Amino acid sequence: MSHHNAQLNDKILNAPNKILLMGNPNVGKSIFFTELTGIHAMSSNYAGSTVSFAQGKISLNGEEYTLIDVPGTYSLSEPTSEAEEIAVRFAKSGAAAIICVLDASNLERNLHLAMDLRKYKTPLIYVLNLMDVAERKGIVVNSKILEKELGAPVIEAVATKKQGLDCIKGHLENIVKNQTGCPANHCDKCYKCHVNQMDEYGDTWRASKEICRKTCFKVDAKPSFLDKLGDAMVKPWPGVLLALLVMAAAIGVIVFGGRGVRFPLLMLVNDVIAPFFRDFFTSFVPEGMFLNILVGEFGIFVIAFEWILALIFPYVLMFYVAFTFLEDTGFLPRMGVLFDNVMRKMGMQGGSLIHMMMGYGCAVPAIIGTRSATTRKERLVISAAICFAIPCISQLGALMSLTAGYSWWMMPALLLFSLVLFIVVAMIASKFIKGKVDPLLIEVPNVLIPSPRAYGRKLLSRMRHFLKDAQGPMMIAILFAALLAESGILAVIADAAQPIVSGWLGLPAEAVTALILGIVRREMSVAPLLALDLTSLQAFVGGAVALMYIPCLSAFAILAKEFKAKTAIIITLSTVAVAIFIGGVINHLGRLLGA
Repeated sequence: MSHHNAQLNDKILNAPNKILLMGNPNVGKSIFFTELTGIHAMSSNYAGSTVSFAQGKISLNGEEYTLIDVPGTYSLSEPTSEAEEIAVRFAKSGAAAIICVLDASNLERNLHLAMDLRKYKTPLIYVLNLMDVAERKGIVVNSKILEKELGAPVIEAVATKKQGLDCIKGHLENIVKNQTGCPANHCDKCYKCHVNQMDEYGDTWRASKEICRKTCFKVDAKPSFLDKLGDAMVKPWPGVLLALLVMAAAIGVIVFGGRGVRFPLLMLVNDVIAPFFRDFFTSFVPEGMFLNILVGEFGIFVIAFEWILALIFPYVLMFYVAFTFLEDTGFLPRMGVLFDNVMRKMGMQGGSLIHMMMGYGCAVPAIIGTRSATTRKERLVISAAICFAIPCISQLGALMSLTAGYSWWMMPALLLFSLVLFIVVAMIASKFIKGKVDPLLIEVPNVLIPSPRAYGRKLLSRMRHFLKDAQGPMMIAILFAALLAESGILAVIADAAQPIVSGWLGLPAEAVTALILGIVRREMSVAPLLALDLTSLQAFVGGAVALMYIPCLSAFAILAKEFKAKTAIIITLSTVAVAIFIGGVINHLGRLLGA
């Protein structure tokens, strides 16, 4: 499988044997993609989670086809975001077939896209997903009548339970087998020529309403506990209280769970892994610069395991344990609705809270995720605020390790500082960036209990990506630090930077390593501080500077790609200047107060 950003090329659009998987956001497309291709695609229980597309292989009648998971869209007539524009281009490009996934519990809205797709001369299959949720809500959908109205097969399914998958594949095999032609110029009896004329109802919205009236029936059903909880979470009372309790529980899982995982891993590194590599390399490598680079103070076979495996990985793991659960339950968009009025004063929709939460995982997907925003101004405000104030989970893990040996209040204080900084940066950016912010239009999904299998698979995938994406750059940064230290260059830089590092920020001269390595990865602006004997004030200043200091190379690259190099440079230089200025202010205020 390969993932692509929203920049399409003719090779992808005109690929032969292409099958499109389309639907509204949050209808379960990515789960079907995973099950049909056997390759994992990230799925989340909120709109806008798929802003890129994925492609994988599927075998039909012994022939290989490319299945493309297209970004979710509500309509093909007037796209309102970059992700929706991609969906339109795919639909226009033609395909061997289109699988249109519908939400059985919210059919009328889904039918607008279903009707739009009939305008293209492409064989269609409709998949009526979330049948279990519809049943829970007392909604009965007559799939036979719906099939007749749409003029194409309708398959009842529950993606999380693998229901309907065999039927989907069977219909696809029939479609590709019968693409040699049609006995008539137009008919409604073969897949090649499903009904393709303007509907008798006049327009797609009216057609959707009428078809829904014919096919959907409401039966008496008491609201389930999950439905009542979902409704309560979007009301000021008790929604705000519930949101605060959920976030407090999530932070508890990350902090205390991370500490619990960190302890045995730290013992493993210090008692087993590090001694093994020291003994191994000292047995045949003579003392000197090369040995120090391997197993010395910044030795890549010591520090890499200590920083990545023992000090950062535990908190990354527990963050994704909590975050994956929250996104799959449908909690995040409810927070967006609940705090929309507050977010709007900062120049963003309430839905931007989802990007903020994603930023705690990694700034790169969070910035890419802003493609679901409807205006450039909102995208820039969100991206700038994330770069200034939201630590990625690797950096957050390093900050937790840094503050663990000091006062209990230090980490909560840093998180509060991060929140205040986010608000201030967003408000300032909103004032200076021209443009508008559209009203909030966000789907509030059903509250779901995550499927253990899908949850475990997503968690495993995320941890695998973290180790793959983070380990290489961090190893390079550690090697770079070792070379600087052993060659004496680090001492020269530290001496030159002393007025800023020691004079203004009040940190030991060795802390200059953090400022250098932070360019490579954000957590590397914290990790070198772990080896220093810092006072409480120095630890807080160092943490605050690291939190604000410079987007990593990956974040810089995605900023340049999404908004041009000039914007990326302005944001980067601004973060450096603000981090050093505010860090110095905190240092001098702390000294005045006797901290």
